Amino acid sequence: MNHRSPEIRTVNVVRYVTPLREGGSLPAIVEADDEFLYVLKFRGAGQGIKVLIAELIVGEMARALGFQIPEIVFMHLDEAFGRTEPDEEIQDLLRASEGLNLGSHYLQGAITFDPVVTTIDSELASRIVWLDSLVTNVDRTARNTNMLMWKKELWLIDHGASLFFHHSWDNWEEQAKRPFAMIKDHVLLPQATALEATDKAGKEILTPARINQILALIPDEWLTGVESPFETAEEHRQAYARFFEIRLAHSDIFVKAAQHARETLI
Repeated sequence: MNHRSPEIRTVNVVRYVTPLREGGSLPAIVEADDEFLYVLKFRGAGQGIKVLIAELIVGEMARALGFQIPEIVFMHLDEAFGRTEPDEEIQDLLRASEGLNLGSHYLQGAITFDPVVTTIDSELASRIVWLDSLVTNVDRTARNTNMLMWKKELWLIDHGASLFFHHSWDNWEEQAKRPFAMIKDHVLLPQATALEATDKAGKEILTPARINQILALIPDEWLTGVESPFETAEEHRQAYARFFEIRLAHSDIFVKAAQHARETLI
């Protein structure tokens, strides 16, 4: 497990390489001034900054839990960057995304995880199902696993569809106690036979202190926009912290829901 305090580097985008047309966030492969390639998610995409917040929070939670996660970086997009882009749709996206965006290291040569080809053991499957139940990740299905095989290891990617409660913040304290019904569609659910042991271990790692360290990484400007129902960035962070405090305290609810969903499959 990763016990270091999380840190996020900031790089500058220097070259737009190619769009990735999958999903609603319209990501792209870009080159940064450190000469590495990244998958960039734009703040100006239709789903907005909340996708970047979810990507950051859940990605760093997954890293703390010991999963392989591509390095997450803040990516600064200069206002002049999109002026020479010939595609009008991309140019509009670049203009709407000036400032701080989020990227993850591009795993060159990685292949999409295929459950038919690669067998995942029950311990690892249970850990992934537990994480996705905790953060309400709707996007780890057989159709779109959001997992890659790279250098013979399993890597988790793309967590922007998690934390769907924060798109409205309606009754969020009650939502924190609810089971995650969509876990029934999880690609690894059939192998997840060790959820109770995983629950105990996961809660020992995701302590309030560790969660607050991760929440502290979120830029203030992402938390004080027009979509925020909170007066300050710190109040916004504390709401996330309280959500996870409640959800982890009632983890038996989403664990039992996952176990029940698994029983209906076998």
